[in-house]
Amino acid sequence: MSETPEVTRGPVVTPLRVAIALCLFAPFVAMLWVGSYAKVDPAFIGIPFFYWYQMLWVPLSAALTVTAYKLWQRDQRGRAGTSPASSGSSPKGGASE
Repeated sequence: MSETPEVTRGPVVTPLRVAIALCLFAPFVAMLWVGSYAKVDPAFIGIPFFYWYQMLWVPLSAALTVTAYKLWQRDQRGRAGTSPASSGSSPKGGASE
């Protein structure tokens, strides 16, 4: 009768998760803040800054997304090792063999 209700916590904010959020948020800020790159100079091999700046963010965004994914995998592996619910299940989350 004296059971205490189980407290469910929300998402835990860790420095690793903050880094993931920054990796995913940076391209949005860079592209949506048009006033910062809406100019012609400095030109790069004859291409105005407005265009080459945006094209530079294509590979940068891909690299940041891969980085965020790798960090997320590391975070999930760390949480799976410390979670009491994961002690009886297989690593893929399915039934035990």
